[in-house]
Amino acid sequence: MNYDLKILELKNKAPRIKRQDKNPFYFKIWLSVFLALTSLVSFSQVTASIDSTSIKIGEQITYKIQVETDTTSLVVFPEGQSFLPLEMIESYKTDTLKKKDRYNLIKKYGLTQFDSGTFTIPPQKISIGDKIFSTDSLKIEVRNILVDSTKQGLYDIKPIFEVEKPASQWWKYALLILLALGVVSGLLYWFVWRKKPLTEEEQIALLPPYDRAKLALKKLEESPYLKQAEFKEYYSELTLIIRKYLDEKVYDHSMESTTDELITRLRLLKDGNQIDLSPETIKNLENILKRADLVKFAKSAPEVALAELDRETINLEIDHVKEVLPEPSEEEKRLDEKYKLELERKEKRKKIFITVAISLFLLIATLVGFSIKYGFNYVKDTLIGHQSLELLEGDWVTSDYGVPPITISTPKVLKRINPELPKEVAQQAQITMFGYGSLLEQFSIVVATSKVNSQGENNAENKEENKIDLNQVVENNIKTWENSGVQNIIVQNEKFVTPNGAEGLKTFGNGDFPIGTSNKLSKGNYMILAFNSGNVVQQVILSWRSDDVYADQMVDRILNSVELIKPKE
Repeated sequence: MNYDLKILELKNKAPRIKRQDKNPFYFKIWLSVFLALTSLVSFSQVTASIDSTSIKIGEQITYKIQVETDTTSLVVFPEGQSFLPLEMIESYKTDTLKKKDRYNLIKKYGLTQFDSGTFTIPPQKISIGDKIFSTDSLKIEVRNILVDSTKQGLYDIKPIFEVEKPASQWWKYALLILLALGVVSGLLYWFVWRKKPLTEEEQIALLPPYDRAKLALKKLEESPYLKQAEFKEYYSELTLIIRKYLDEKVYDHSMESTTDELITRLRLLKDGNQIDLSPETIKNLENILKRADLVKFAKSAPEVALAELDRETINLEIDHVKEVLPEPSEEEKRLDEKYKLELERKEKRKKIFITVAISLFLLIATLVGFSIKYGFNYVKDTLIGHQSLELLEGDWVTSDYGVPPITISTPKVLKRINPELPKEVAQQAQITMFGYGSLLEQFSIVVATSKVNSQGENNAENKEENKIDLNQVVENNIKTWENSGVQNIIVQNEKFVTPNGAEGLKTFGNGDFPIGTSNKLSKGNYMILAFNSGNVVQQVILSWRSDDVYADQMVDRILNSVELIKPKE
């Protein structure tokens, strides 16, 4: 009893605990449950299915992967030939359905198989955020197509026939070039070589000095200067007409001479019997020129009738000057004809210069434009010619080589090579080779298939013992190159996977390769793809010059085309 009272007393004295701190253990449990529920909400579900489990050879099935996840997760579906032994023939776009804060992603693939039997589609890996999920494996049956020979007749294999090479499109480029040349030639003819109609000024300039002076006086008569009392402009035109005529026919400094200088020169020419001008003519010219000076510089305003009389006087005096001028000698006529021919030659040279300048400008502008777009080296090699560029832009050929076949795209058809092998090697292996070029050339390709003759029972233990070391195969190739004169070979190895999923060894590097039959060496690159399946070794060997700017593009295109079909065991 005393014990119970003691406990009760201690409880009453104990401090009170707030409600939220009363049960910390249960609070932790609640927090764990909350976190578990939160993780459950963000949990991603992955399922895989096919629309049929039994198909005919070559028939397509649809493989569907469905992922349900939140909107913040990044989902990566499998790509490439990851469905072997089935072959993926099409990858469809991903369908996305949103349900509140979650996504339902559906990815479909088209698969097929060309052999009969039961096959298993391997599990597919899907990346969701930083986690990897795998689907279940699925079995599918591929059935043979039964042929009733009583209803469907059987025929012999058709013979090989040649296929015509596709028509080249060179004529389109030639047509464009001819069209461009035609447009440029037409513009040059129209603006440079065509005889353009003369303007009124040009027609007047071609007239003889006398006719020009007469025409100018007639225009002055029709002008409104006198009606508007513009005497300064009127006399300026009048003196210009007579000075020009005298400058061309009598005294070649008439334009820049003063009135007194000009009249003095005319009197000297008369006294020297160089021109038979009457004193009256010289006096009339002197009076009119001095009156014109007063009008222009002293603002004198003569009577309109006097101005008209001065014009008529100049008209008559021009006639008098023409009458006393001596006839041109034969030498002067020849000089004048020579002068005209020289003017024509100068005009022709001018047109030729303009044509050449415009043509060079257009040519340089075209080359610069193409160089900016495609690169200078590409334009230069296109015009001059480059072996590798012709290979790169030529018609490539996709074909199978060897048994089991290696499918590869090459710029030229690979021709069969019959290597001379030692007798002991020929007894141990069957080697088939196809190639283009050689180590001594700019670019070379070799596709080789070697089948080693195995001995003993064909069991798993013997297969493991007879497995061929690809590194040793590549090393033998390197030694063969060294014996052929290749020096300073640098070797690097890495794993290589073909587009259809075949794995092999890629060996690449560079070295000093012989140039033709000379003793000179040139820096070159090489690449060897080696594959092994049972007792079969398949190789793709490439070599090219390091300074070949187009070889890398060809190598990439070749590597992306390599596909292997594994032999049936």
